[in-house]
This record gives sequence, C-alpha cells and structure tokens, in this order.
Amino acid sequence: MSGIGSYLIFFLIQALIYAVVCLGLNLQWGYTGLFNIGVCGFFLVGAYTFAILCGPGYPSHLGGFRLPFLVGLAGAGATAALSAWIVGIPTLRLHEDYLAIVTIGIGAIFQLIALNASSLTGGSEGATSIPRLLPQIPLSVLGRNALMLGFMILTVTLIYGALEAIVRSPWGRVLKAIREDEVAASSLGKNVFAFRLQSFVIGSAIMGLGGALYASFIGYISPEDFLPILTFQIWTMLIVGGSGNNKGAILGALLMWAVWTLSGSLAQSILPADLQVKGGAAQIILIGLVLILTLIFHPRGLIGEEAVVSREARVEPHPPS
Repeated sequence: MSGIGSYLIFFLIQALIYAVVCLGLNLQWGYTGLFNIGVCGFFLVGAYTFAILCGPGYPSHLGGFRLPFLVGLAGAGATAALSAWIVGIPTLRLHEDYLAIVTIGIGAIFQLIALNASSLTGGSEGATSIPRLLPQIPLSVLGRNALMLGFMILTVTLIYGALEAIVRSPWGRVLKAIREDEVAASSLGKNVFAFRLQSFVIGSAIMGLGGALYASFIGYISPEDFLPILTFQIWTMLIVGGSGNNKGAILGALLMWAVWTLSGSLAQSILPADLQVKGGAAQIILIGLVLILTLIFHPRGLIGEEAVVSREARVEPHPPS
C-alpha cells in the first residue's frame, strides 16, 4: 500500500506541474487567442534559470549561486517573462498560423541554445543536483515528496485564484474581446498589441515557473527534456480539459498525464521485450486518438468555457396576456 501511495504522490506532483503550464497556456490561447506552439521553450528557460540560481557550483558551466528556493522560482518566472517580452515584440503582430510557425521556431531555438551553449547550460550533459524544497530538513523520500505535493497544491491554488481574478476583471474582458474580434476591440480604443503582449508575457512567466518546479522536483535537466513533444502534451491537456476555463486546464493536465503514464506502464507489461522500445510511439498515438475523439464529441473540451449570461437573459419574461 505504501508503494501505491508513494507512486500516487509522485504522479500528482508531476500532473500539477503540468497543470501550472496549462494555466499559462490557457491565458494565452483560451482567453486571448494566441497560438503559442513554443511552450517547451519557456518551460526550458524557467528550468535552467532555476538550476543556475539555486543549484551547486558546476565545474563546466554557470551556476553555484545557491539562492533560496522561492528566489529561484521568482527568477525563473522573471527570466521566462523577459524572454517572452523580447520575442513577443517582433512576433505578436502575426496571427494564427503565422504566429504558430514563429513560436515553433522560438521553442526550437531555446532548445538548441541549451544543447550548444555548454558554458551556460552544460550542453548535452545537462544540470545535476538541483535542490528540492527545503533541502536542509531531513526527510525520507516519501516525506519529501509529500512536502512537494503540498507545495504544488498551494501553488496551483494560488495561480488559479490569481488568474480567475484577472480574467474576470476589465482587463480579462478585453482579452476575450480581442480573442473574438480584434478589429472591434481596437475600434473601442483598446491597444490590441499591448494587451496581447501582456497576456503572452504573463502566460510565459507561468510556464517558466512550471519549468522551475519541474527542475527542482526531478533534480536533473537536459535539453532532451524539452523537445516539441512536450508542447504537444500540454496542448492536448488544455484542449481535452477545455480551453477558456481554468478548471478545465487543471482537469486536462490530471487526466492526460494519467493516460500518458498508464499507457506507458501498460505497454511495458504487455508488449514483448523487443517491442517495448516502441512503447513511446504507442503513447503518442493514444494521446492523438484521445485528442481526435475529444474534438469530435466534445469540441469545447470536458469543461468548456463558461457561458456569459446577461442580466436581461436572466430575467424571465412575463407571459403574454
């Protein structure tokens, strides 16, 4: 039973890390309509920033600052936000497919920098010995994972509450107006580019925070952890859960990570040894199948965007005399 409980805690921590990233993507796509396919790039920036700020001294690349855990998280979010601001200024005037193509390139560029800038990131060897939450407290593996799970629940709750507040504010209503019709929003005097840039920066900062949490939890990162398949996973989580709804982003992360992990375990248990190497391809096919079925039978996701009902619509009309 303890083994099952330990695995469940491990599973929930990873799922909640992806829920953080999904919440950031939901702000960009679900509420603003920004087609960002470079999720893995900002996730990478946050992870490596945390490793540099909080990790030990590395003989071959930058690090050794050993800053506190929360400072590392803040630095990761700030670096991801700065990266998004730099790349967003020249790219966010593009729309739809053009923006998607550019952000794919951005994610690939960040991954190539991590792979080739050995003096900064460690190159293909990656960064090791990344500290976890409160490393000075002596805890068992299970106890440390339980501590991290509690922190992740708190983090997701805070991010969810903050996003709910801002998307229901006048600023959030402008984002939805831009998503539906940029021309109409612009005609009302709104600076569409500024609002798109703000949404892109905030969403990317949240993705960077997710990357920092991932680096701290796993303890080791390398460029191979941030391939485009990660972006595909995050997008699938958001679409299945329901874009435009923060609850849907969290639900999608939990469900699709369960599908991913359980399908991998199932492939290892039922496939012959010579075919287990192809289990990863089977996982991707299964995720794609779930995505297709969701788009066919639940185009708005399991928890779609909440309908906005006007005051007049809530008042029942008087029956005709």
